[in-house]
Amino acid sequence: MLDAIRWDTDLIRRYDLAGPRYTSYPTAVQFNSQVGTFDLFHALRDSRKALRPLSLYVHVPFCANICYYCACNKVITKDRGRAQPYLQRLEQEIQLIACHLEPAQKVEQLHFGGGTPTFLSHDELRQLMAHLRKHFNLLDDDSGDYGIEIDPREADWSTMGLLRELGFNRVSIGLQDLDPAVQRAVNRLQSLEETRAVIDAARTLQFRSINIDLIYGLPKQTPENFARTVEEVISLQPDRLSVFNYAHLPERFMPQRRINSHELPSPAQKLEMLQRTIEQLTAAGYRYIGMDHFALPDDELAIAQEEQTLQRNFQGYTTHGHCDLIGLGVSAISQIGDLYCQNNSDLNQYQNTLAAAQLATSRGLVCNADDRLRRAVIQQLICNFSLEFAEIEQAFNIDFQGYFGALWPQLQGMANDGLIKLERERIEVLPAGRLLVRSVCMVFDAYLEQQNRQRFSQVI
Repeated sequence: MLDAIRWDTDLIRRYDLAGPRYTSYPTAVQFNSQVGTFDLFHALRDSRKALRPLSLYVHVPFCANICYYCACNKVITKDRGRAQPYLQRLEQEIQLIACHLEPAQKVEQLHFGGGTPTFLSHDELRQLMAHLRKHFNLLDDDSGDYGIEIDPREADWSTMGLLRELGFNRVSIGLQDLDPAVQRAVNRLQSLEETRAVIDAARTLQFRSINIDLIYGLPKQTPENFARTVEEVISLQPDRLSVFNYAHLPERFMPQRRINSHELPSPAQKLEMLQRTIEQLTAAGYRYIGMDHFALPDDELAIAQEEQTLQRNFQGYTTHGHCDLIGLGVSAISQIGDLYCQNNSDLNQYQNTLAAAQLATSRGLVCNADDRLRRAVIQQLICNFSLEFAEIEQAFNIDFQGYFGALWPQLQGMANDGLIKLERERIEVLPAGRLLVRSVCMVFDAYLEQQNRQRFSQVI
């Protein structure tokens, strides 16, 4: 079974290294300022010619309150009026991008992230969706995957009704932890009742999928109190769960400096939290998809993994990796063919650039032949826990063992340790290695040795 995991503490301690999450390869660390709007226009033209389907990501950066653990690109403000000038520039960007695409290109996937997308008023959400529908071919039959991130403190039944009316059919709910002491330590007070009310509304309004985000490793968490949170979450029966490892990097993320590092759980406690969580979720019928994602067996992610059609991009595990991903808004990342590009991460610079009728593309990367090859290898491993050499050889006209000969001693070492099974024709990530699949992928990362590992979170 694909969801089988074998917990091996010694193996985890040895292979729990800092490394990328591989929402792309090459990763965003490799992006550079040599890539700009000309490259974006060129990629959009190719997308238009090929009539490739689209996935849209819209970034809404505003939050009314700060969560100390957060590493997202965000603007903390109580002034709801700040959204309007941002929306004006965002709509300008939508128009500038859309005119380089073909109306026949269907938007199969749409995701609003943040920040807190429901920071926007009902009228502003209507205005933004109307603008997207005017310039992109959004589906009207509810067949697309149209999701939005929800803070239950910023949403009620009327908000959920509006989102369903606007075409959203998936919600992702930030929960993190239900223990009041933990919530106070990270400045995110959120009751189980608030969360349950949003989920009840989503089910009544026939949203297709509900995801809940949890974080382990936060201050004042213990294996016992986090297990209670997981039990409560299981009772809510979300379709998907994301269980993230908190990476404490206060030198990079200023809000994290408000966290008392002495209150953080020890590495051993974090491991126990993860082990217990996996046991609880598995006993409740959830499948381990990979990394930090779990899903019920009838969820599209679980089915795609069974059928070996699961993919991964900047939105995480997805069934829409074949789409060109267009990121809209401050700091948003696009992946169009072999181009990765990112908008300016500074809100004022983003708005000022668009005010001058220019796109806010600030950096990116164009994949070369070696990047494309390694990207395909990493995708197969991280999504399917297996890799057939013949498929890669046929797609890229190489001899796999010849091309990656220098990596064989590392792979053989992983095989000897029981992470993988290394055969003449394939690699299989074994149950003891599935939690450590990032470490297996890192072997094939040509850039990793040049990078500062402190930029990345631990595998576990």
